[in-house]
Amino acid sequence: MKLNIEDIKQILPQREPFLFIDEVLEFEEGKKVVAIKNITGKEDFFKGHFPGNPIMPGVLIIEAMAQAAIILASTILPKEEGKKYIYYLAKSNIRFLKPVFPKAKLKLVVEPLKIISGAGIVKTEAYIEDEIVARGEISFGRKEE
Repeated sequence: MKLNIEDIKQILPQREPFLFIDEVLEFEEGKKVVAIKNITGKEDFFKGHFPGNPIMPGVLIIEAMAQAAIILASTILPKEEGKKYIYYLAKSNIRFLKPVFPKAKLKLVVEPLKIISGAGIVKTEAYIEDEIVARGEISFGRKEE
């Protein structure tokens, strides 16, 4: 199953300019999410990171990974109708292997490692084309708002 931007906005609380998922190519409930963030080069963060040699900040790559993890978590930890939730996330052992430059398509792959009541740990990887640029684990928890 695929998700478009409107479907994504039904799941994620983030909005532009801090929404880092443009589409979801694969959405296997409880098993896997493959999402895309199109890096246009017009994003504001490139103005200062770094002038003349723009590179996507690692913390924003982690944020994109975390947003993909929330999409997966939304299927693992079902919501009760009418309730809003806050997701808490923590990174673990994130490794940056290559820089991400403007005009790239950042592919994010997230799969569960361990799920317990109201929380879990996911494996996450970021790719440009077929090259891995970052990988690690993200833990998450959820509570009612």
